[in-house]
Amino acid sequence: MFYNFAPGEVARHIPWVWGQITPQEAIAVRERCSAAALRQMIGDLAGSPGLVWVADFATRAAVSAPTEGRALYAGLRALDVPEEPVARLWYAATLLREHRGDGHNAALLAHGIGGTEAHVLLALSLGMRAEEFGRIHHLPRAQLAAVVDRLRGRGLVDAAGGFTVVGRETRERIEALTDELAAPAYDVLSADEFDELVAGLTPIAAAIQAAGD
Repeated sequence: MFYNFAPGEVARHIPWVWGQITPQEAIAVRERCSAAALRQMIGDLAGSPGLVWVADFATRAAVSAPTEGRALYAGLRALDVPEEPVARLWYAATLLREHRGDGHNAALLAHGIGGTEAHVLLALSLGMRAEEFGRIHHLPRAQLAAVVDRLRGRGLVDAAGGFTVVGRETRERIEALTDELAAPAYDVLSADEFDELVAGLTPIAAAIQAAGD
């Protein structure tokens, strides 16, 4: 489920978290605070009539996707759908993201790429060295070097620590398969509805980007 988290990271934190707050309370706080943050970032769009139908279209897609092999998505989909439009849009976006994320894990697995290896490939695609990437820069240098060495041994990383042609092509195949696995979530929408969803989300996404998130 937590494919690219550091080994033991989730297991280490969960007992402490449940000692501070119940799962039900955590879910409620997460929904309330996330919706408030989204509302702040998109400003007047939060109260626009268009946001209501964008949230409805997104939710229709989000709750229609297949759950097989998608543990995190399936768990989130079991939660109640919020009634308030901004909270509902955030919920739908979260579901669609995690549905795609679970598919991405499957694509990584199919290509023999482990969780930490996936972060190394992402770092290289962003023009960064592995030890500079925020999700893995805290790992012990020897552990991270061993991950890079394994990728180098498979011909995915060159001697200087950058992508080889094979490495870049492998990542492109993984991303293409991830997109393919994510597509069924939108089959419930007609072509016109899908286009309307994209058009409705465009100003919302622009507002969020402008807010620096």
